[in-house]
Amino acid sequence: MGAASYAEPMISVQRHHLKPHPSAPPGRVSAVVVELLVDPGDDINLTYTVTDAEDVIVPTWVSPKRRNGLWRSTCFELFLKPKGGRAYFEYNFSPSSEWDSFQFDDRRFGMRPLIQPVDPAVYRGTETPHLVVEAEVDLSGLPNVPMSMGVSAVIEEKGGRMSYWALAHAAGDADFHHDDCFALELPAATAA
Repeated sequence: MGAASYAEPMISVQRHHLKPHPSAPPGRVSAVVVELLVDPGDDINLTYTVTDAEDVIVPTWVSPKRRNGLWRSTCFELFLKPKGGRAYFEYNFSPSSEWDSFQFDDRRFGMRPLIQPVDPAVYRGTETPHLVVEAEVDLSGLPNVPMSMGVSAVIEEKGGRMSYWALAHAAGDADFHHDDCFALELPAATAA
């Protein structure tokens, strides 16, 4: 009798260069790149690398916990919206290891904390002159449907200079909640 053949789950790895919003250019930072590792189950890993980060304000490392207002300083973000819907989810990851997550009923409307079965985990690398922040997110608490995805970064540099990075920007002020910023697709998780 022959051995059974099982298909290995395909892990998707994507690398994307974020663009700074033209109304808020960076100081020394020359690039922000995000690498996405998506397994066919319920997890996504994001690794953000900021190049020429010597002047970046990096929040002090603390014990991992949920904290609001992370976007006021250097912070990395993930947005997920079920295809064809208006509701969406937002995750914030700080180099401090702190995180936050929200759900919205529509663009910037109906915001409330997103409670999930597993808290996101945030790690910071030490690859000077780069800032590397990795986030692991368990998506099992979200609808298992294809989603539009946005990845973005808020970078604060010395002197209070703020730059806003995303795959795509809408016209006008920087707004990661705008439909134009949901530039990637995340397929539904495969059945176990």
